[in-house]
Amino acid sequence: MAIDYTVMIGYLLGIVGVGWWGKRRAASKSDFLVAGRRLGPMMYTGTMAAVVLGGASTIGGVRLGYTYGLSGAWMVIAIGIGLLALSIAFSARIARLRVYTVAEMLSLRYGDAASIISGVVMWVYTLMLAVTSTIAYASVFDVLFDVPRWAAVVIGGSIVVGYSALGGMWSITLTDMVQFVVKSIGVLVLLLPIAVVKAGGFAEMADKLPSGYLSPTSIGGETIFTYVLIYTFGMLIGQDIWQRVFTARSDKVASYGGTVAGVYCLLYAAAGAVIGMATKAIYPNLASADSAFATIVKQALPTGVRGLVLAAALSAMMSTASGALIASATVANNDIAARLRTLMRRSAPKAVADDHDEVRSNRLAIVILGVVSIAIACALDDVIAALTVAYNLLVGGLLVPILGALIWRRGNFRGALAAMLGGGLTVIVMMVDKGVLANEPIYYGLAVSLVAYVAVSLVTKPTDGSVLESWHRRLAGESQEAAASDPATTPAAV
Repeated sequence: MAIDYTVMIGYLLGIVGVGWWGKRRAASKSDFLVAGRRLGPMMYTGTMAAVVLGGASTIGGVRLGYTYGLSGAWMVIAIGIGLLALSIAFSARIARLRVYTVAEMLSLRYGDAASIISGVVMWVYTLMLAVTSTIAYASVFDVLFDVPRWAAVVIGGSIVVGYSALGGMWSITLTDMVQFVVKSIGVLVLLLPIAVVKAGGFAEMADKLPSGYLSPTSIGGETIFTYVLIYTFGMLIGQDIWQRVFTARSDKVASYGGTVAGVYCLLYAAAGAVIGMATKAIYPNLASADSAFATIVKQALPTGVRGLVLAAALSAMMSTASGALIASATVANNDIAARLRTLMRRSAPKAVADDHDEVRSNRLAIVILGVVSIAIACALDDVIAALTVAYNLLVGGLLVPILGALIWRRGNFRGALAAMLGGGLTVIVMMVDKGVLANEPIYYGLAVSLVAYVAVSLVTKPTDGSVLESWHRRLAGESQEAAASDPATTPAAV
């Protein structure tokens, strides 16, 4: 294992070094939160693919392949479809808004009050997303270093918090590019073919696998539909995803780069399912399907290659964790704490305004929320359950008002508020009643949210015409400075 240790430790040190180097470029709020909105096609594609494919997509994807066969790819396929839909239909308009958060967009479209509730929901989602990736560290560190689970979570989490806090989105983007390359080599180039060969090839795998493992729908139509509702739609509205869209140099880069990343997700989905199937053929009686990835890596790969593949798994987890962490910090600092700072300025404007430093406050938020996510991860151990909670809250509470803002002129603040509250509360109640992994929470949550949004918007006063005009100018690409000088686009006016 000495070579594996060397590979892993070298990789982790390299990630920290890249994060430290990125610190030099994080001189302003724009640099720290959205990489100065300067990413070209190559870097944008790599960082977008890295952030959407994390621990759940890698560890969870192999687990589903082990349990259901080829149809286990549907969870990650749903993620890829969502990224494709976002990139083709919405990313250009989102990039032109030149905001920092989803809640800030809702504030422009519906009014300042809308951003408060949406900010809280989005903060819970991004924090839980960071937790799910942090949980996944344990399965990798435990295989290689044989450390207690809590120690594995703390070690991996501390590294992510460290480089994320150092340089913000610039450090995360640079490390994401390294992680994207390592992940592609480790999972697609090395683990996939080696696992298939160890299983005796596709023909022998087919003979060894249970009936239905080669069917693309054996996981069940209802489950596939639920994956699409949760993950496809979740890709359309998540702060962690939008914040990467904001980093694009232009709307064309956002559209093209995201499309390429979406196709990559589909390939990754198939790879995870096939690796899980190969593991099932070789080790059909594992005590837990959650250990499928760790087992195939530990037992089937040669020394050195094993270390690189484990580094690839860490890459997947770290890229998603860092993206979720900076998204959570951005929402907490800019959509929640900013409201409190505004109230404080009214009573003591000089004392607060002089001390406030945007980069410093966002860096502090990353550290604090990183510690919180590590603590929660030490207490939880089910990656897919935690991820389902996060996406249920996100999609049930925010999908309808966010998409409504982009495609329905008649939607207004009261309708958006009713949709957020109705959908979010319904999801929570149904998860308590039916269980976290049940399909009903997202079904009922979305239905209540849609009905509330349409009904309340139609029976209440439409949004003021001047506000809508300013909103559509912003969507069309009007400069941020011009839009900011327009009173109609300010939260008070909206």
